[in-house]
Amino acid sequence: MAKITRIKASDGPSKKEDTSDTPAITRKKVVVKDKKTEKTKREKAKADEKKISTVEPGKKSEKKPFFLIAPFVYLWRYIRDSWMELRQVRWPNRKTTWKMVLAVVVYSALFMVIILLLDLFFSWLFGLILGNN
Repeated sequence: MAKITRIKASDGPSKKEDTSDTPAITRKKVVVKDKKTEKTKREKAKADEKKISTVEPGKKSEKKPFFLIAPFVYLWRYIRDSWMELRQVRWPNRKTTWKMVLAVVVYSALFMVIILLLDLFFSWLFGLILGNN
């Protein structure tokens, strides 16, 4: 939660201060509740309550499979989970894809030119040092 201290100037002097011409300043603590953090706290509490319960209805408990079929079970789980992750991916549209392809091609071409220039420079330098003109 965010804590904010709001300072207000009052018209009259406060009881603690002397009666001078300057207005007194009073401090008032205002607590501003952040809705997002409270929501996440509530969701976390609900998730903790679900963890305490043994097995939710409709879901199987994760038991170790028989050792002969274990590799196939683990492979199936991997494929299933990978497919679920791929379904959550937000794929770029055609225009964005071509922009990215163009960026990769331009970057590769620039990098190729830099490598080519460095290769020519070092070939010339070693030829000059070794006397192989």
